[in-house]
Amino acid sequence: MVEPTRDDIDALVGSATPHFAPQLRARVRKLIADLPLDHPVRRYGEEQMELLQRLGLASSRAEDGGLEPRSRIGWDTVPSSAPASDPLPGRE
Repeated sequence: MVEPTRDDIDALVGSATPHFAPQLRARVRKLIADLPLDHPVRRYGEEQMELLQRLGLASSRAEDGGLEPRSRIGWDTVPSSAPASDPLPGRE
């Protein structure tokens, strides 16, 4: 197999949604599994896996823009408004 690149990881993670984050995290893990621990692509893949972990507990990547205020009409009908940068607590 050809050595994976950052572009390969970006192709998997780039359009990730909360619903598919766990599956994509597993694919990134498999992609980088054979790389040495200090390999830059492996380190990048691990960073992206952390993002996917947070995204799996969020409702959006929402890297840009602010959060909607809780006073917004209909707020109580939104199941989750947590962005990947500040996800909901995990279940343990």
